[in-house]
Parts: sequence; structure tokens; C-alpha cells
Amino acid sequence: MRGWAGALRAAAAAAAGGPGPGPGGFRQRFDFGGRDVASWFPGHMAKGLRKMRAALRRADCLIEVHDARIPLSGRNPALQELLGIRPHVLVLNKADLADPRRQPTVLEQLRRQGCSHVVFTDCQRDANVKKIVPLVAKLVGSSPRYHRAESSEYSILVIGVPNVGKSSLINSLRRLHLKKGKATAVGGEPGVTKAVLTRIQVCEQPLMYLVDTPGVLPPKLGDVETGMKLAVCGAIRDHLVGEDIMADYLLYALNKQQQFGYVQHYGLGTACDDIEPVLRRVALAQGRTQKVTVLTGTGNVNVTMLNYPAAACEFLRDFREGRLGRVTLD
Repeated sequence: MRGWAGALRAAAAAAAGGPGPGPGGFRQRFDFGGRDVASWFPGHMAKGLRKMRAALRRADCLIEVHDARIPLSGRNPALQELLGIRPHVLVLNKADLADPRRQPTVLEQLRRQGCSHVVFTDCQRDANVKKIVPLVAKLVGSSPRYHRAESSEYSILVIGVPNVGKSSLINSLRRLHLKKGKATAVGGEPGVTKAVLTRIQVCEQPLMYLVDTPGVLPPKLGDVETGMKLAVCGAIRDHLVGEDIMADYLLYALNKQQQFGYVQHYGLGTACDDIEPVLRRVALAQGRTQKVTVLTGTGNVNVTMLNYPAAACEFLRDFREGRLGRVTLD
């Protein structure tokens, strides 16, 4: 792991007095140490964005899917430019992992940004998914369809950043309205959907097709903290950012939001602003160890050490799967 020991030392120094303690002795801001978050924009994303723009002429409505844990951060500006005058529904998926107490505040802030049609969903349990087709049908029916006015079928473009559940949403809609199984692959890592503009029927009355698209990030993330939130929620591959700094940022964010579920989950005595003892506890609890060969004056000695990189991955995984509580990072 890149600079793991150095990252731990920096985290400890920051906790001791880097950016300055806030209420409860926690950091008031996160010290990124001059780092930039690597953008993940492979060839299929560039191709996807070009074809999405071309597909707009055939779209009656756009469904933008985003992660409910970061409802205000990371929505791709390039995708928002695609919206134009067409009806737009913002689906905040993975709502089962987000803090439900924040929903009224989030809805108000999104309305100020011009998002008046917002649906919180949990595609694992089909929660609220049934609201989407009637809402889309109502919006399309009350909007001009221009060159598509003669067509009886609705064509809906599904857009969003990677790994927010676009494919899961389509599969959920098919289960509800067609009683059919998966039509598109689902994965826990960004980039599972690489095929561009796959057309999938999700409803018969009205006849509705969704066009699944690969997740697209901006070619460059100007805001480092926004990029970090995207990475922690799984929209950017971990190794491009570094599990070490991601784990430290997650601890900072949990403390900032006063979300202390990690204390009970890992059996810590109290909340902590230093990532090293947290990961030590994770490594001990999960048996994350590694054998290291140490060269001594009498020969090589095999030593068993705690595997901090594996513990950082476990910490991130526990957050992403909701084991640390329901958390909204915005």
C-alpha cells in the first residue's frame, strides 16, 4: 500500500493538532496533504458520453440515478448539461444506507437547485421504485415530445455516475412491472456496465423502454473533497485514490456527522479521531494479519503483523454495506 505508514503518521499528527480540533476534540476539516483525487475516465466513459448526447433526440425523459448518501455532491456537470428541456427525474438510490432524518433537508436543497421530481429508492427491496413509472408517464404526457409525438412507446435515458445502482433500478422495475428477472449485470464496483445505450423494456402499460448507460465521471474532479466522497461511496476504484486516505477521510466524516456506529461495531471504548487505533481494532477483530520476513543479524525471522491495508478495505466495506449505520455524507 502506497505510503501506508506515512499516511498513518500524518493522520495521527492531524488528529493531534493539524487542522485543529472541533467539538468533541475531532478535526474541523480534513487535511488532504496537497493530494489530488485521481479521476477515472476510461475510454468507455468518453464513448458513452458522446453517444448519450446523440441519443437525446430519441429520449422522452431522463432518469438521473445518484447515491442517496451523497445527494448534493458529485452529480456530473456533463450529465446535467444533457438534461435540457426534457422532463427529469432524480432517483436517489441506496436510500436504505442513508440517514432518513436528512431527507427533508436534502429535498429542500435539491428543489432550490431546480430538482422538483426526486424519488428515494432501495432497489434491493424495490422500496419506492413503483413510484417511478407513473411519475415518468405523467411528466412525458404533459411535456412536448416534438419528433416523437407519433410514437406510442416511451424511451427513457438512464444516466449517472458509476456504481449508483442504475442497472439495479432497471432490474427492479422489470420485476415490478413485467414480473421478469435481470436484464442487465449488477456489480459492487464501478464500471460493470460498459455497453453503451442498451435498450430494455420495463413496462407494457405504458410501453416503456429504459436505455441503460455506463456510469460517467467528469474528466477532472476539481473539488478534492467531492472526489473523496465519490470514492468512499464506491464511484471511483479504490486503488486510484488509496484505501489509506479513504479510510482516514471516512473516519473524519463519520465523526463530523456524529455517526458513531463504528464505535459499537468494532467494540471501541469511545469515538476516535485517529485512524491507526481504529484499523488496529478492525485488524484484530477480523484476523487481518500478514507474515513479514525481517532480516536480522542472525538471519531471517518471520514475523506476524497486523495487515492495515486489509483493515482499511474492511472499514470501507463495512460502511458501504451499512454495517456502520445509515449515514449521509453531505
